[in-house]
Amino acid sequence: MLFRIPIAAGSVITSVFAALMLLSNSYKRLEMWIMVFVSIIGISFLFELSIIDIKWGEALKGLFVPQFPSGSITVIMGVLGAVVMPHNLFLHSEVIQSRKWNLQGEQVINKQLKYEFMDTLTAMIIGWIINSAMILVAASVFNSRGISVTELQQAQNTLRPIVGSAAAVIFALALLAAGLASSVTAAMAGGSILAGLYNKPLEISDRHTRCGVGITLCGAMLIIFLLKDPFKGLLWSQIALSVQLPWTIFGLVYLTSSKKVMGKFANSTRNKIALFLMAAIVTALNIKLIVDSI
Repeated sequence: MLFRIPIAAGSVITSVFAALMLLSNSYKRLEMWIMVFVSIIGISFLFELSIIDIKWGEALKGLFVPQFPSGSITVIMGVLGAVVMPHNLFLHSEVIQSRKWNLQGEQVINKQLKYEFMDTLTAMIIGWIINSAMILVAASVFNSRGISVTELQQAQNTLRPIVGSAAAVIFALALLAAGLASSVTAAMAGGSILAGLYNKPLEISDRHTRCGVGITLCGAMLIIFLLKDPFKGLLWSQIALSVQLPWTIFGLVYLTSSKKVMGKFANSTRNKIALFLMAAIVTALNIKLIVDSI
């Protein structure tokens, strides 16, 4: 039997955990723990896939032939917001700037940019794999049986009789790791953004960073306390991230394309066209989401 606590109490525990993690004020330690959490999530869902009957032919077809079934745009944009979280774009920028490679010469910058590209690409691929695994598990276990999941506890309880208690426990463990990882990174991003508004670096001893962290964690807890349906709240929080994403993308493309800001490292014309095209696609999908919601 799994130990259960109310969601409100869990949010307080998670927020305290995130705050204590940030008080360590060590990028290296935080990166290590985030890697541990992501590894737990990835291994958990790979295990789920190994014991569930997946129709891989249909899965591969869906990979190359995208479809938009009626009423699916909400889930699609929710997944997009979960994979490409806009606040983490700010955090990643802060982490790179904190290394101060720009002060070490052009050769060092070129070398580190290659590493950062691979780091970002790897992170996005891992995020895509994990979210794809979650979707495959949901489609195979719930959708194929006509089960409509309306709360997280129902998902865990439904898994147990279908694929066994071990799968249900591992599913819960993966969600716990995901919650801890996202809480820590969201708090870091909140501190980074507020400190950046005052032209300060992310530094937990600085009052601007602490204030940003506090606003992020306390704001999240307040929303959870007021929510009547945490499951819908989770879904709409991801949609909110997706709706905000175009603003972040266009701003990011503008800054990285500016020679005044980036100098010789500004985006080439080809890259700018590709980036603005992707931004336009994301914007169009979000407009469809808003229109369908209305």
